[in-house]
Amino acid sequence: MARPWDGIISEEEQRAYNAAGFGRATGLGSRPALLIIDVQYRTVGTRPMPFWEAIKEYPTSCGEVAWDAVHNIRKVLDVFRERGWPVLYPYVAPKQSFDRGRLSDKVPAIMNVAAKGYEFVEEIAPAEQDILLPKKHPSAFFGTPLTSYLINLGADTLVVTGCSTSGCVRGSVVDAFAYNFRVLVPEDAVYDRSATSHAVNLFDMASKYADVMPTSDALSALRAIG
Repeated sequence: MARPWDGIISEEEQRAYNAAGFGRATGLGSRPALLIIDVQYRTVGTRPMPFWEAIKEYPTSCGEVAWDAVHNIRKVLDVFRERGWPVLYPYVAPKQSFDRGRLSDKVPAIMNVAAKGYEFVEEIAPAEQDILLPKKHPSAFFGTPLTSYLINLGADTLVVTGCSTSGCVRGSVVDAFAYNFRVLVPEDAVYDRSATSHAVNLFDMASKYADVMPTSDALSALRAIG
């Protein structure tokens, strides 16, 4: 099966990881929770557009690849809704003047997003029972009560979707792994403005921190949970 990183991570490098024993699947537990990270109009735009058009509306948009991922997130979300499993939305809240810090130094555009940009994308918007987690930094765990919620829910597995693969998704996956959760990343339900960063970070997460697979395989694995 072709993987997103094929042709970007060389065969020799992949062979080296395999030889060292990296990349084994850990499987799912019995109590999954879904994270939908930063899927707001500021990262997808109000409609599917090529990247260079999308950033005219929101400079932080990832373009059409974001909408492709949104449709796959919807499929995962439907399974969680059917099963009554918990869904959590770590998201970036509107920036205040006192939110300036190193991230705003690196990416000044994040300080001037229009109010609509902070709204959740309608196709996968939260329901009343879902948990909303405003955050200030890439990882959904840093400075939020996420761990406390997951302990209370009895979750043993996190399915991580959203944006961006190389930033908030990766940061959250690494922290989830550090907290000893099983982690599943549907590779086409996460997105990034850089195809290279997307692929390289999926490879790294698959090698060290998470089970990474297409959404179709993730759905089958989730539906197999008793």
